[in-house]
Amino acid sequence: MAPTPATVSDRHRLSLAPIDTPERLLLGPGPSNAHPTVLEALSRSPIGHLDPLYVALMGEVQELLRYTWQTDNRLTLPMSGTGSAAMEATIANVVEPGDTVLVAVKGYFGLRLQDMAGRYRANVQTIEKPWGEAFTLEEIEAGLKQHKPKVLAIVHAETSTGVCQPMEGIGELCRQHDCLLLLDTVTSLGAVPLYLDEWKVDLAYSCSQKGLSCPPGLGPFSMGPRAEAKLMARTGKVPNWYLDVSLLNQYWGSDRVYHHTAPVNMNFGMREALRLIAEEGLENVWARHRRNAERLWTGLERLGLELHVPSALRLPTLTTVRIPEGVDGKAFSLHLLNKHGIEVGGGLGALAGKVWRIGLMGYNSREDNVDLLLNLLEQELPAFRSAAPAVAAAVA
Repeated sequence: MAPTPATVSDRHRLSLAPIDTPERLLLGPGPSNAHPTVLEALSRSPIGHLDPLYVALMGEVQELLRYTWQTDNRLTLPMSGTGSAAMEATIANVVEPGDTVLVAVKGYFGLRLQDMAGRYRANVQTIEKPWGEAFTLEEIEAGLKQHKPKVLAIVHAETSTGVCQPMEGIGELCRQHDCLLLLDTVTSLGAVPLYLDEWKVDLAYSCSQKGLSCPPGLGPFSMGPRAEAKLMARTGKVPNWYLDVSLLNQYWGSDRVYHHTAPVNMNFGMREALRLIAEEGLENVWARHRRNAERLWTGLERLGLELHVPSALRLPTLTTVRIPEGVDGKAFSLHLLNKHGIEVGGGLGALAGKVWRIGLMGYNSREDNVDLLLNLLEQELPAFRSAAPAVAAAVA
């Protein structure tokens, strides 16, 4: 007797209309709105990931990433994954069990670096600063002398706090102490001055969805000669196959040997995003971000709002503004989103419930966006202030 065929279950079957998403102005910590030209590139028909046309495009993406990072590093490429994949790639490729990794923690993403390094069985040590401050050169040097690490990991643009870490002299200290310098540039690449080679950075990573004005999905990665030498001297294989740069180099290098099916259309978008930066010119891009950030800072202070980070350390891409006493910060953020389609971020970790995080990144770093948000804060924030002071006065 023939077996009875299984019956198809409709338990999880949905009947849906075609996707229809609302327009949003993304002025939070990321993603930012992608440039229309980038979105157009993403919608093009895919081609094969070994097609000669695509292979040529890969080289263009690599060269433009070198320009945007100001580096000559041979191993510069976009990881197939978000910024966190590129972050993990920096650790996976150079950290071996027992290596001492010193993480300079001054915010949420320093903690993530600490967590990742521990998962690769590093001897993780930390130096720490309050969330809203940066490290001095003397503090970095003291940490290097005390812990003698193989790798120093530090965040250039700390997205959780809005702090831009001064980098002058750190790379030189790492050379003096025979230590690799690993730099998080997730919220600075394509928007804030970055000089990997001049700063003697050995490993760097970023993302596609902030200063580059591209949707999330790629993680730019760069490895300098000193880090490459440590990779080649490993006693065992890189424990993460997908992120193993010694394998990826065979695809992104001259051989073009298949490793994995690349996200072709994401690299179409990345190519256009980087082309637009080169067309505008890095100096002009950096100046635009700075100019619009200063316009925002001046406007916020004019409204009586307090900025969390001292002016000398503020990120042009991400501003942390303290939520005023008596204001439900989450309720106001939801109001902006639901009524005006504008997203601003809340605080993370030690700053949860204490700050809003306002992003001006890439395509979104424009005067009209600054003025729109300032006008809404001026007109509509007063309605969200509670009567707490009046109540307290009455009780007294």
